[in-house]
Amino acid sequence: MTTDSGGPAYSVAFSPDGKLLASAKSTNVRLWNLEGDKELPGIRGHSSDVMSVTFSPDGKLLASAGKDDIVKLSDPVTGYEFHTLKGHTDSVWSVAFRRDGKLLASGSRDGSINLWECKPK
Repeated sequence: MTTDSGGPAYSVAFSPDGKLLASAKSTNVRLWNLEGDKELPGIRGHSSDVMSVTFSPDGKLLASAGKDDIVKLSDPVTGYEFHTLKGHTDSVWSVAFRRDGKLLASGSRDGSINLWECKPK
């Protein structure tokens, strides 16, 4: 499978079950169902380049981080945004879930690492 590469893809991630692929492209997160080779709605709403994407261990959340200093938590299938996490003062370059899915870490150009509690929906 090859996808449109119009511009840099800063980050890619597989869902834990391997059925979905997310990519950080420009101000969006693009999503594909690999079983049907079909593009899903994706995540929109970042105002600047998305730098990092990651799935929660259970695959029910997708975290995206960008140059707009924020982290978004969304449903990877529907694109519904659950939360916008604010607290960094510069670009957020990296996000990672703890193995139990209860904490999300974000690393920023501002030199900070923030920990965010992820409560069940």
